[in-house]
Amino acid sequence: MTRTGEGRGGVPSGIDPTRPSSSRVYDAILGGKDNYSADRGLRDALAEVAPEPGALAKDNRAFLQRVTRYLAGTVGVDQFLDCGSGLPTLENTHEVAQRVNPDAAVVYVDNDPTAIVHGRALLVENDGTHFVAADITDPQHLLAERPVARSLEWSRPIALFLFSTLHHIADEDGPEELMARYIDALPAGSYVGISHFCRPEDAEAARLADLMEEAYLGAMGSGWFRSHEEIERYFCGLELLEPGLVPVATWWPDGPGAPVNAFHRLLIGGVARKS
Repeated sequence: MTRTGEGRGGVPSGIDPTRPSSSRVYDAILGGKDNYSADRGLRDALAEVAPEPGALAKDNRAFLQRVTRYLAGTVGVDQFLDCGSGLPTLENTHEVAQRVNPDAAVVYVDNDPTAIVHGRALLVENDGTHFVAADITDPQHLLAERPVARSLEWSRPIALFLFSTLHHIADEDGPEELMARYIDALPAGSYVGISHFCRPEDAEAARLADLMEEAYLGAMGSGWFRSHEEIERYFCGLELLEPGLVPVATWWPDGPGAPVNAFHRLLIGGVARKS
């Protein structure tokens, strides 16, 4: 498939290259090629206020991989619904899960036009991988989509992932209420994984959070840094697995993670189980 990009035969329909998108900025931060100058502009703006803008993106990716390995391997979950999946990169959810269990089913969801182009390409490569172009702020529509409703068995446990997704949903769109609707639909024994920008209480980290939030909101209109308590409410009272809701770099279900500095505390995550 031809890579989307400037000077590569035009811009695909529906893509506005003058406005950054979360998935393309993430791609730019990780050193990918599926982004535009507007996305790289936000990446560079973040680099001016944060010591290592790429570190959080890499922490998030490693967190997704550890969670997937743990759930597919240790727990034995073989169904994954990855909402806000972004652009495919190395070690995607389906690659990690299917390395552990070749029969694992993975459904990706995103509404970013660039992510849709690349996500649909996964269908050609893998019978156990599906992609849905849908808006996660509309759970009723998303859950009724054929790949979601029929490719996953809703009588058995499902792993629902929202990694670096909810911080792009405004308070007025009710992220806590949205999560309650998704969690209510999950079968017993399912798991929910979330990562989210955090505004810690200590002054140094809070100042970094303010600067990064200003850069995100100024360029994209989304990217809110919320408190630990606000983010924990998105699990809707489910039982968090150890070590709880922590900086994603330290989330290790089978032992302690590495120590982190103020910057790494700006992205926290956890996994919870629905009993």
